Amino acid sequence: MDLRYRLDDRPKMGILLMYSLQWFVLAVAVVITSLFIAVGSPAERVLYAQKVFALMGVATVVQALWGHRMPLVVGPASVLLVGIITAMAAQGDALNTNKIYTSVLIGGAAVTLLSAGRAIEYLQRIFTPRIVVVILMLIAFTLGPTIKNLIFPAGGEVRYAFGLWFTLLGIPTMAFAANKLRGVAKSLLIPAALCVGCVAYYLIYGGFGDALAKSASSEGALLLPRLELDWSMIAAFMFCYIALLINDISSVQSLGAMLGADGLQKRCRRGVGLTGLFNMVAGGMGIIGPVNYSMSPGVIASSGCASRYAIVPAGVALVLCAFVPDVLAVMTSIPNTVIGVILLYLMGTQLAASLSMIANSQSAKTFEECLILGLPIMVALVFGIIPMSAIPAILRPIVGNGFVMGVITVMLLEHLILRQRAKKDQK
Repeated sequence: MDLRYRLDDRPKMGILLMYSLQWFVLAVAVVITSLFIAVGSPAERVLYAQKVFALMGVATVVQALWGHRMPLVVGPASVLLVGIITAMAAQGDALNTNKIYTSVLIGGAAVTLLSAGRAIEYLQRIFTPRIVVVILMLIAFTLGPTIKNLIFPAGGEVRYAFGLWFTLLGIPTMAFAANKLRGVAKSLLIPAALCVGCVAYYLIYGGFGDALAKSASSEGALLLPRLELDWSMIAAFMFCYIALLINDISSVQSLGAMLGADGLQKRCRRGVGLTGLFNMVAGGMGIIGPVNYSMSPGVIASSGCASRYAIVPAGVALVLCAFVPDVLAVMTSIPNTVIGVILLYLMGTQLAASLSMIANSQSAKTFEECLILGLPIMVALVFGIIPMSAIPAILRPIVGNGFVMGVITVMLLEHLILRQRAKKDQK
């Protein structure tokens, strides 16, 4: 690949800040799409955003300088969105975020321990291409109901028309733009869509000033969570962290292979170890945990800058945003409808990536191999919508979580049930 700046190059300050601005805008867009899970008053949601911005910024800087030492966007993990949303739904009116974020902390500790030694290399043998494909699909499918509720919120029939038309017009427009745009313009597609959606929404409905004033003037504080163990919820989050681990490893290794980085296994262990550590910190702070995002190769290919130092100022800027509540009040005022449409597009790209992986790995040639892909998706869709009242309370975090049930199903099919059938057929 023809690069202007390679991994350890240090561009001049002016050029460095120009490239960093691109990383910063992209990182902000990634972080914003997860803030809808914050609960409480407007002020509490702003405080939640402050903590998320601060942690993602610190994680970005530490990873680039001492972790995997590559320019990778660090943002809230989509798979943890699935776990947190499902855990909230399972608890209903008796919502206890202490249990949720204790599970996040313990999951982060598990990832940190697995990064030691050669455990990651052994785990990679378990996660075959078919399992990885299914997990990528499960994240997208199980976020479907949440995306629907964001675009068409309960009790918001008056504004359904905006969600409908923004979806019908926005998704094809973003797909067309992604196909036509090149360079920096393509990497700024998501931030641009967020801005256009917000402007259109508030031009039609107004109320931006009221929302901002309410965010700035509300009182209240989001205290750090207490440790509170719920073993069924912890078990459910462990499956989420399986997906997070796969995501993190693939992000580091794909970019490392693209750039020809030396000592890739060592970089991977350090990067995954820090991801686990920052997830522990996230659980202790009562926020969603981070992961390394796989969109970075596209940004590097379009800009020609692979310098890891270019992403450091972007991380510092994220931290600085955390100390400007008025700025975050604006960001937390982005309508859920707009966030929902952006998530819909992002999950569509994730599905596209999983389908591309099937084609490249040729991992679904026979009916039995296709069944390993199809059955877990159907199981996840069904278990994601069954009434929680039908499930014993102790099992709700697992059985009521479509993603977890899908992962369990694909592991059983791949390594036990249909794998044995495939071996018999080969004989």
